[in-house]
Amino acid sequence: MSTDYYLVALMALPILGGLLVAVLPRSNPGLAKKVALAISVLVAAVGIAAALQYAPDSSEVFQLATSWSWIPAWGVSFALGVDGISLVLILMTVILVPVCILAGWVDADGTLGSVRGYFAWILVLEGLVIGVFAATDVFLFYVLFEAMLIPMYFLIGRYGGEQRQYAAVKFFLYSLLGGLLMLAALIGVYVLSVQQYGQGTFDYAALIGLDISQDTQKWLFLGFFIAFAIKAPMWPLHTWLPDAASEAPPSSSVLLVGVLDKVGTFGMLRLCLPMFPDASKYFAPGIIILALVGIVYGALVAIGQTDLKRLIAYTSISHFGFIVLGIFAMTSQGQSGSTLYMVNHGFSIAALFLIVGFMATRRGSRLVADFGGVQKVAPVLAGLFLVAGLSSLALPGLSSFVSEFLVLAGTYTVYPWAAVVATVGIILAALYILLMYQRTMTGPVREGVSGMSDLRGREVLAIAPVLAIIIALGVFPNTLLDIINPSVDQTMSVVGSSDPAPAVAESGK
Repeated sequence: MSTDYYLVALMALPILGGLLVAVLPRSNPGLAKKVALAISVLVAAVGIAAALQYAPDSSEVFQLATSWSWIPAWGVSFALGVDGISLVLILMTVILVPVCILAGWVDADGTLGSVRGYFAWILVLEGLVIGVFAATDVFLFYVLFEAMLIPMYFLIGRYGGEQRQYAAVKFFLYSLLGGLLMLAALIGVYVLSVQQYGQGTFDYAALIGLDISQDTQKWLFLGFFIAFAIKAPMWPLHTWLPDAASEAPPSSSVLLVGVLDKVGTFGMLRLCLPMFPDASKYFAPGIIILALVGIVYGALVAIGQTDLKRLIAYTSISHFGFIVLGIFAMTSQGQSGSTLYMVNHGFSIAALFLIVGFMATRRGSRLVADFGGVQKVAPVLAGLFLVAGLSSLALPGLSSFVSEFLVLAGTYTVYPWAAVVATVGIILAALYILLMYQRTMTGPVREGVSGMSDLRGREVLAIAPVLAIIIALGVFPNTLLDIINPSVDQTMSVVGSSDPAPAVAESGK
């Protein structure tokens, strides 16, 4: 396959595959599952092949690029390309989707909707998210950013829990509000491109070259940033997440929190900083304070949760605080750590949500109080749950440790006080993870747990690749950092930021 078509294939295959699954016979749900899984594995194979074509040391900003004129009158192109930052997020996506499909076979077997519809929406969502990560035309980015709300709305609203309609509408309205603010800012950027270039354009490279006054940058920055802060989600725009994540089926929760929400932090790094560098520096201290509040708030609220899925959702608010902190510290260590954190969080949160889903299916409940002594009757489930939890609290040797360390180290060189406050989140993470494990897995076996079966072969097959990646990236983080670092350096150069010079004590003093 020509390198010009890898990204097109990565978008088209899951979307067309979703349409295929949607028209399969309703009477044969097993066929829909198998076809969806086969398509997702094919997409993963294409994604890995595309990654092997990527050259981290290339001088090109975007590789595997392709572009066609889409709406010439507006200067819109269907333009795709990847740098190291977007490539690792696409890889995370194409790996997690087959995992979610395999783990979610039970999720789709209820009476709330058709099995084929469930997996069709997952595949369509995959194609749209890949397009968002790969878009190098900002109008295309916006269209896909809005379009990906549709499949997630149906995954929550049709296949979720008792409060699914409330959660789906809340998710949709929050996201739609952010999208409208982004649209207003996007129109402003387009008008500026007309004034400076003589004709309008949405080309990313052209837009980051616009000469925009500081006051105008601030307003345009806020339009994009608020949309991304809602999507991430950042405190205090986070309130939709616990409802959506807890009501969605476990596999959909993984896609929502582990994949979809990364579009928010990716957008901050890809669009906000390069397009509005002066405004980014102006707002950085305030955003860092919000990130710190999110880190501590998310962790504290997680400790007090009685519902396992809501607990995990609140831990993610804390984790996203770390990601935003690293981005707006504007150091190479911080931004590399944040990008790696996005990937590592995707896998660790996938493991937690999926295992909690397996537990809830067996027990018929997600409440912490309904569990106890699980390790005695389901030792494999308990052991894998422990590994996933230790990854979430950033235990050395597991993937999240390196990314969290880089974020804190990169932040400390510029904002020492912020790095110190953020370490409180690490301490609280140990509390919410270990308390959750203790209350559910240890102690006497509760009456409703005594008959619980251990993980079956399909479930182990689904979760094993995720845990293997968590361990592998903990031991060999440079596998991704070597891809990420050159793109972070490019972003730093565009923004006009540089790492602070190390302080060296003078000899004899």
